[in-house]
Amino acid sequence: MRSIKLILAYDGTAYAGFQRQPNGITVQQRLEEALRSVTGEPELRIGAAAGRTDAGVHARGQVVHLHTRAAIPIERWPAAVNSHLPDDIAVVAAEAVPPEFHARYWAREKRYRYTFCISPHRLPLARLYSYHWPRPVNVAAMREAAALLVGRHDFAAFRATGGSARTSVRTITRLTLTEEPPFLHMDIAADGFLYNMVRIIAGTLLEVGAGRRTIARVEQALRTGDRRDAGRTLPPHGLCLEEVVYGDGPVRPPWARETAPDADLEP
Repeated sequence: MRSIKLILAYDGTAYAGFQRQPNGITVQQRLEEALRSVTGEPELRIGAAAGRTDAGVHARGQVVHLHTRAAIPIERWPAAVNSHLPDDIAVVAAEAVPPEFHARYWAREKRYRYTFCISPHRLPLARLYSYHWPRPVNVAAMREAAALLVGRHDFAAFRATGGSARTSVRTITRLTLTEEPPFLHMDIAADGFLYNMVRIIAGTLLEVGAGRRTIARVEQALRTGDRRDAGRTLPPHGLCLEEVVYGDGPVRPPWARETAPDADLEP
């Protein structure tokens, strides 16, 4: 039995998220259908994904692992699987990994990007991959607010209901804003995320930039853990899973010991 790590890119527009669901087509469903065709193993399922991206969220660096008896050379996996995938999903890399490798539990850091389109008029060609905001924003104020969130904090105010994580403490290692007019990119990296956490942080920073929320209110959100002190949850189409960083074993962050094994829901 071989253990294989695959890196995926996909446009999440047409899917009900990554994880297989009883109602709605998902990226996992399409991927497993392709893998079964390639390997000839009718019961094959992936072991896990690094992140269970929500409906409409995109990815450039999603990671999954699987176990298979197929003898396909490792360098042939991307082309072989892609020949059975729709145009909006692709395997971009494959790697042989140890049998104990786990796409979720070995992940040490996840990196996401949320993209704003700051333009007085909608840009039709950007509508599926960025959130349109029609008025100027104060990027300096957004950066000042972002700096408050870097580090290990209780992000209770920045989580949506529906997640099963038992603790809301996470460590953000990077939170930056890059201007590429008309786009503004928010890049965030952390040891893990709460449900909708990235989209709530994006909404909070946008409200700061628009003058609708003060930096003091962001500080208050961290202090109180009250969801009402943080901004709104922005739509999923501006969000992309960029990269998952791995070490050489299952070194889980401190919060993971208090968290249900399947509780790291997506931002």
